[in-house]
Amino acid sequence: MFTNFIGYQLVEDYHKWKKEQRRKGKDIHFSRVIKLAVVAVVFCILWFLPTSAFGIEGLTVIQQRVMAIFAFATLMWVLEAVPSWTTSVFAVVLLLASTSDSSIWFMRNVSEGNTLGEMVKYKSILHCFADPTIMLFIGGFILAIAATKTGLDAFLAKVLLKPFGTQSRFVLLGFILVTGVFSMFLSNTATAAMMLTFLAPVLRSLPADGKGKIGLALSIPIAANIGGIATPIGTPPNAIALKYLNDPAGMNLNIGFGEWVSFMLPLAIVLLLFAWVLLLWLFPFKQKTIVLAIEGEAKKDWRSIVVYATFAVTVLLWMTDKYTMMNANAVAMIPVGIFSICGIISKRDLEEINWSVLWMVAGGFALGVALQESGLGKAVVSAIPFASWSPAMVVIGSGLLCYLMANFISHTATAALLVPILALAGSSMGAALDPVGGVGTLLIGVAFGSSLAMILPISTPPNALAHATGLIKQTDMEKVGIIMGVVGLALGYALLIVLGSNGLL
Repeated sequence: MFTNFIGYQLVEDYHKWKKEQRRKGKDIHFSRVIKLAVVAVVFCILWFLPTSAFGIEGLTVIQQRVMAIFAFATLMWVLEAVPSWTTSVFAVVLLLASTSDSSIWFMRNVSEGNTLGEMVKYKSILHCFADPTIMLFIGGFILAIAATKTGLDAFLAKVLLKPFGTQSRFVLLGFILVTGVFSMFLSNTATAAMMLTFLAPVLRSLPADGKGKIGLALSIPIAANIGGIATPIGTPPNAIALKYLNDPAGMNLNIGFGEWVSFMLPLAIVLLLFAWVLLLWLFPFKQKTIVLAIEGEAKKDWRSIVVYATFAVTVLLWMTDKYTMMNANAVAMIPVGIFSICGIISKRDLEEINWSVLWMVAGGFALGVALQESGLGKAVVSAIPFASWSPAMVVIGSGLLCYLMANFISHTATAALLVPILALAGSSMGAALDPVGGVGTLLIGVAFGSSLAMILPISTPPNALAHATGLIKQTDMEKVGIIMGVVGLALGYALLIVLGSNGLL
């Protein structure tokens, strides 16, 4: 996270808390050993079983190894025995060493009666970290760093919150909408940390026995999670889904940045307004007025002006990519180039980029490449009778599965795991999915479904940051999280089905 970011200390405290929880006591250590042992046993079973035991016709040794590595990554992400990004890195190493055309020599020898199969191109695996989608993230991170260095974030918060006045219910709406707007372009964690810092003096001014404090504290993680739905860079699952939707060798739907915003921004706004009404109903204010005091000013030197102008131009180009014909991934490199040449971003700033998130996403892409190039994905999908399932069952089942998983593991890990599988499944079903919006419904559903997962403090970093204020009981978070999840999934899929079935997606 960025050391000069408002609320940085909150993020640091959160990460320290997570480390302490991992390391605390012998029970935690024993639990980790058990988790790693379970993963190792499952991995070895899948790796060493005869290929005929899987019931997949024509299964090759390479495909079996990909299956074992996929299961390894899935279990490690779910059990969180080690940080998610380290799982992704290790999965990439395993793929390179055992399944690629640059694998170690003894991995190319197979027992008699087995077929080695199609090896995965090592360049395809390594290209995952230089994928254009990764460049989109880097551009977003650079914009966020520049905004904090110049005070643009605090200035925007002041300007955007001012119209909401001092009435408690409208101040709550202001925090929800402003947090939502910031999370469309900044990371959800950074947005939550910044807005909770702005919120701290407001919370101190409210009556100790009032429920309004709980609503205000909950508004930040809810808005940070939902706001990310609106843009491709708002949260990693969006970019992961968009990569597969736009893949020229796959679905090739050519959904641009502006097109994504055109149908997901209205959904995000409706959900943010629903969250406002829900929080006012569950946690009414005892004090009718609130006075805001946000510290920080936008700088006015030439570098800051360059940041403001570049920020505006970048967002404008993203929104109009269908007209300018400039891809969103390419646009993301504009601020990187301008800020670097002007000295606004230094070598030290580059070290502050959240590289673990990039590795996490790249590892998911690498698993997708291995599924595709080894032929395992096609073989597995062919073995599952998707054609006999109703399209509604596939869509609803995938949405519920995604939502449940994302409440317990990383949103990014959930998307990285499910999107490649659903992309292949959706392609195999062809026109059968058209009545429910096509394959776009499946993949975009995973993206927004993961963002709606916010039942527990561990579901997402913004939840943990808000829970750390001490104002929110876990039961409050569960109640609001479940309601937002049910309503969000219903509205989201209704929107996607309408758009898809009318050829607008």
